[in-house]
Amino acid sequence: MSRRARDGRRNPPLEGLGALAGLRESLAEQARRARQAEKQAREAAQRAEREANLFRAEMAGATPLRASGRVELRPAAPPTLPIQRMRDERAVLEESLSDEIDVERYLDTDETLSWRRPGIGPDVVRRLRRGEWVVRMQIDLHGLRVDEAREALAGFLAQAVRDEIRCVRIIHGKGLGSIGKEPVLKRKVPRWLAQREEVLAFCEARPNDGGGGAMIVLLRVQ
Repeated sequence: MSRRARDGRRNPPLEGLGALAGLRESLAEQARRARQAEKQAREAAQRAEREANLFRAEMAGATPLRASGRVELRPAAPPTLPIQRMRDERAVLEESLSDEIDVERYLDTDETLSWRRPGIGPDVVRRLRRGEWVVRMQIDLHGLRVDEAREALAGFLAQAVRDEIRCVRIIHGKGLGSIGKEPVLKRKVPRWLAQREEVLAFCEARPNDGGGGAMIVLLRVQ
């Protein structure tokens, strides 16, 4: 064996020595971190024990309360105010419809009493009579007093406009159940409808839609 080979066995390559040094440093760092974690855990346990001892010392003279058997009831939360509904109802009241308007002179005197807003052509009423617009909402005012019916109708029309309903039916009855058989609502409903800006036209319903006891109304939608 040559001298160079013998020297190589006695002196390992420098690369191998560097790897061993790195391994020793890594192990030393792991050990340091483990000791630090153990120290922190020990300090936390000691701190918790001191706090527990302090609490026990503070409560040493306290007498535990006896169970009363009573259920402690929390006070009821104040009721939530329906703000939006109150605003809607206030708007309806502000839009209360007048009974004084003379709408009869604007009504077509044919077999199906009708009305159209100025600027709306007569073909619209004819199409409304034929049922070209589908009725998608209706309200029945039977049994309501005049003031109740007026407010109910105003609220109904406002809701229909919000829901973008184009055609609705208003059932006012024929007055057969009224005192003296007078069709009170039948006379008032056309007056109320003519005052609403969203109402474009209306006419008496066809026999299969209620006849003389109802009206079909065409509304302006946004």
